[in-house]
Amino acid sequence: MNYLEDFYNSRDEDARLLSRAGQIEYLTTMRVIRSCLSGIANPAILEVGAGTGRYSVTLAKEGLCVTAVELVEHNLDVLRSKLDGTEPITAVRGNALDLGFLPDSGFDLCMLLGPMYHLYTREDKLRALFEAVRVTKPGGYILVAYCMNEATVIQYAFGSGQIGQLLERDMLTPDWHCKSEPKEVFELVRTEDIASLDAEFPVERIKLIATDGAAHYLRALLDAMDEETYQKWLEYHFATCERQDLVGASNHTLDVLRKL
Repeated sequence: MNYLEDFYNSRDEDARLLSRAGQIEYLTTMRVIRSCLSGIANPAILEVGAGTGRYSVTLAKEGLCVTAVELVEHNLDVLRSKLDGTEPITAVRGNALDLGFLPDSGFDLCMLLGPMYHLYTREDKLRALFEAVRVTKPGGYILVAYCMNEATVIQYAFGSGQIGQLLERDMLTPDWHCKSEPKEVFELVRTEDIASLDAEFPVERIKLIATDGAAHYLRALLDAMDEETYQKWLEYHFATCERQDLVGASNHTLDVLRKL
């Protein structure tokens, strides 16, 4: 069993997205999804790396037609357990690097909300994006989530006191970019890395969003807020999550692309 399967077999991914900090990422992403689908009658939706179905199942239960592709069998089992058989969803095991079983230009919306977290070479990232672009209709949207470098340096390297061991293991470049490999589970990027990938494809960027913003920096504070204050925090976050001077320090970003 590989590092990725080990990680997700022992992780409650739903709980992460249901926590107050995780809710912000989820709510922000859902706002973007609904915006992309606005005005499209009977949209065809693809989620690659669907995980346990937090997004795919939600959309399918609203009556939207969804194809959910997931690599980790455990996650796929959890996703299927949430279905009662009436939802218009097809859930299959598959790899973001090879979607050959799906047709060209078949989907109005293609979501990669997890695969880029776990692809460690530029070649693999480009392959996943190539497949996503291929299966999306011209004019359709592609949503790509990334884990960001600076949040890890700030929170893990310094905030958790791991800077010494990271330097000892040669896990940081001279310009403070984290080096990732499969056993580290997550691949970390900067905004310029994302832009460099986008430049290889016939797409236009609509926006790059800080899906959780400062939420992970303020976990304890968010958990202690009364509901009224928390709602004000959400208002602040939604008003500022597209500010490019804040995006790079978010834990997660969402690259919103349209296929030309």
